Amino acid sequence: MRRSSRSICSNIAEAWAKKIYPKSFVNKISDSLGEEYETEVWLEYAWKCNYVTEAKYQKYIESYNEVRKILLAILSHPEKFSR
Repeated sequence: MRRSSRSICSNIAEAWAKKIYPKSFVNKISDSLGEEYETEVWLEYAWKCNYVTEAKYQKYIESYNEVRKILLAILSHPEKFSR
């Protein structure tokens, strides 16, 4: 979970660095979205294995839902963010 969650922001940083190359930008944002989905899976495992409480799981998953919405919005209109 730590690796995938950290990879979300590092892929966003790489995407921003490549924003002058639209296809590379979209690719890195897509990678970031994949890591976000993976993090959600690990969060569910953590909850179902009783590593975190349901309250913490709900708190974290709500935050990641927001991250996912932002990434999907960027992927829907990458021209607004890349050059």
